[in-house]
Amino acid sequence: MSAMAKKLSIERILHNQGFGSRKLCRILVINEEVTVNGELCDDPDTTFELENLHYTIKGEAWVYHEKSYLMMHKPSNYECSHKTQHHPTIYSLLPHPLVERGVQCIGRLDEDTTGLILISDDGQFIHRMSSPKHKVPKVYEVTCKHAVSDEQIAHILKGVQLVDEDAPIAALACTKINDHVIHMTLAEGKYHQVKRMVAAISNRVEALKRIKIGRLELPQDLKVGEWRWLSASDLNALQADGQNQ
Repeated sequence: MSAMAKKLSIERILHNQGFGSRKLCRILVINEEVTVNGELCDDPDTTFELENLHYTIKGEAWVYHEKSYLMMHKPSNYECSHKTQHHPTIYSLLPHPLVERGVQCIGRLDEDTTGLILISDDGQFIHRMSSPKHKVPKVYEVTCKHAVSDEQIAHILKGVQLVDEDAPIAALACTKINDHVIHMTLAEGKYHQVKRMVAAISNRVEALKRIKIGRLELPQDLKVGEWRWLSASDLNALQADGQNQ
C-alpha cells in the first residue's frame, strides 16, 4: 500500500491527490502556492519521487498517499452517505481533497450510532474489509434501557430469532460491563442488527457505539468528529483481519 518508487510531475501529483483539475493544479503551481519537500515549486512540469513526498498547498501541509486509508470517530446525527436525506454527511468532516478522491466508508453506521468507521478509496481494501466471507469482527458498546440479565446475555450468545431471518443469529461474544452496558461482538452487518438483537431479548438500545473493527480499536484520543490516517501498524493488523476466512 506504499507509494511506488516512481516520479510524476507536480501537476499530476496534485491532481491525483484531489486538488482539482489538471489546469487548476497547474495554476496553483505557477502562482507559487505550492512547496515540495520544503522548497517552493513554480514549474508544474517538475517531477518528484513519490516516496516520502511532503508538500504544502497555500501553506497547508500534506503528505503524498497513493491511496487513502482513514479512521473516523463518527458523531451522532451524521449519515454515512454522499447523498444524505435528513442529516449532514460524515464526508463534510473530511478535507475537500479527500472527498474529491472518492473515498467511501466501509460498512455504514446508522445516523444515531457513533464510533469507529474506516474510510478509503482503495476498492480492494474496501471489499476485503466489508465482504461477509472474511467475517471481520466488530465490537459494539451497547447502552440498554433496562438492566441486562445474565439470562439475556446467554440468549444473545446462543442466538436470537429475527424477523425475516431463516435461522437464529448469535453474537460472537457478549460481555456485561455494568447493569445497562454490554459489549457485543458481531461478524455480520445486517440491517439494524444490534438493535434488533437487543429488542429480541425484550430490551431496547439507548445508545450504540462501535469501539473496535478486527484488531483495530477506537483510539481514546480520537475525539468525536475527528479523523486520522491509518498507520502502517493499523493497516497490517487490518490486512491480517481481512485475510481471515
